[in-house]
Amino acid sequence: MYAGGFREMTVGRRLWALILIKLAILFLVFRLFFFPDRLAEEYDTDAERARAVARELARRSAPLPYQSPSGN
Repeated sequence: MYAGGFREMTVGRRLWALILIKLAILFLVFRLFFFPDRLAEEYDTDAERARAVARELARRSAPLPYQSPSGN
């Protein structure tokens, strides 16, 4: 039943193709312009990148120091 409906689709097939092409273009543009590879820019070797990632993960998982409500 579903397979027959998809086989007979003509306009829908073109629309799905258009949607997939647009999504691919959007993801490529977003990746190129909005998500630069900061690790590759700042560190030269894989070992340096691994240490930087481990250090950042440890920093983010550490609990924040307690401060009293009065600020002392």
